[in-house]
Amino acid sequence: MSGSGAAEGGYVCAPYLHNTSSSKLKESLEKSEHVDEMYFVTATFSEDGNAYFPSHTNTYLLARFKDQGLALEQVDRYKQESTTFVFSKYDEFFERFNGQKLNLVSIYYLDHGHSESDLNDLALIVAKRNRVKRAECGSLRMTSTETPKFTFPYGDNLVVFEVSSDNTHQSDNKYCEKTRKEVARKGIRLTSLLNLSVIEKIK
Repeated sequence: MSGSGAAEGGYVCAPYLHNTSSSKLKESLEKSEHVDEMYFVTATFSEDGNAYFPSHTNTYLLARFKDQGLALEQVDRYKQESTTFVFSKYDEFFERFNGQKLNLVSIYYLDHGHSESDLNDLALIVAKRNRVKRAECGSLRMTSTETPKFTFPYGDNLVVFEVSSDNTHQSDNKYCEKTRKEVARKGIRLTSLLNLSVIEKIK
């Protein structure tokens, strides 16, 4: 693991609903020097995710940011009824460059917490999976004009995989599921939360 520690990078995942708030947030993120990449994505929530996030949509803006504070400021300025998710990394397992486009972002949580040993084992397993371009652990913050009925209890135990390939989204979803099962054989329980399939790169 990198041991970077600082929760400075991560993702904004904001519903794209063709309304004023969506348009202004998109414009703001596109212009921001603190946003490296930006995509239109479709979201597939697991059954566990549906229980905690009933107010969600299909199409989202996904923006990878370098500065957590500025990202949160922009998101809070353009709140919507549907939840916006902000994933902030606090450590990075690895990053590699394979020359292929980002195809899928797969998000999990560790529902029993984690030890340093667990994270090291997880990193070693995932590093062998060539399609995984980047793997991180981090935390989740949600913002909305509506108050959620339930609090998501695993917000500080997230694991995020970026998958880069020219395969179909379905193929990469299966690839991530195989990776999750490999991790489980080590006694580390990863639960799927959300898959984000890239439709188009914006920035």
